[in-house]
Amino acid sequence: MCDENKAEEVKEETQAAEAEEAAEEKAGEEAAEAPKKEKKEEKKEKAKEEKAEAKDEKKAESPQGASDAYLRLLAEYDNYRKRSQKEKDSLYADIRADTVTKFLPVYDNLVRALKQGTEDEAYRKGVEMIMNQFCSTLEKLGVTKTESLGQKFDPKFHNAVMHVEDDEKGENEIVEVFQEGFMLGDKVIRFAMVKVAN
Repeated sequence: MCDENKAEEVKEETQAAEAEEAAEEKAGEEAAEAPKKEKKEEKKEKAKEEKAEAKDEKKAESPQGASDAYLRLLAEYDNYRKRSQKEKDSLYADIRADTVTKFLPVYDNLVRALKQGTEDEAYRKGVEMIMNQFCSTLEKLGVTKTESLGQKFDPKFHNAVMHVEDDEKGENEIVEVFQEGFMLGDKVIRFAMVKVAN
């Protein structure tokens, strides 16, 4: 009985080993066939690409195809030129706006200096001359002040920091300007800080 069990175990081990060998042989055959399949697929793709290139060459060789290709190339170049010019212009405007914005605190300080009373007329005249020169430089750069005092409040140009009830003033009328607003062309580079009535 014991010999029969051992014989069966040996038989089962032999069958398992044979099955493993068969599986390994099959896997080896499949692995060998895989590169062949890949090569066939690559050859098919190359053939398709060559046909497409030949077709494009024929189109380019024909007068109509050459004309179409030339017109497409010309249109692409024109679009590229326009796009790059537009980007360059907007970059220049943005840099100019950033630069002017950094100088606006100097303007604010000159306004404060002129509001202060002083007995020294030469000092006052010097500050006024600096202020005039600064304003003319801003004008040359295309920077303008936004008109605010007495105007209707517009959130596109104004920043309301205070509100007051006044029967003598109209609705949403600006009654005081704390800080001037500036524009560069159509672009607001600093909103006017204002007090709004009603």
